[in-house]
Amino acid sequence: MVRMIGNAEDFWRIRVTRVDTTENFDFEWHDDILYREPQVDPGDEVEFFHVEAVRLDDPDIVTRMATFDEPGQARALLDEARDALSEMTKSQFEAAYLQGAQSGNTGTE
Repeated sequence: MVRMIGNAEDFWRIRVTRVDTTENFDFEWHDDILYREPQVDPGDEVEFFHVEAVRLDDPDIVTRMATFDEPGQARALLDEARDALSEMTKSQFEAAYLQGAQSGNTGTE
């Protein structure tokens, strides 16, 4: 029997996922040397942070709550949502934080 009501923290966990879209290689091979640091163009580096809610009963189901360019913004939402988990019921949390959020299975992303 699946439990449908209760405290939000019994159903969800919150995490921040850092995504780096840089396509540069970590290393570069040359005939004259074994290893060389690649030249990094700051314009090529793009990173952003997803704040996600993960279902405890099925960790493959992840709901993206928000995406930020700065880690501090993501951390602020993470802290706020973690506090809400301990104070809200499952339905209150879902209405406040997950309504309209992008949900998906991590195995297919």
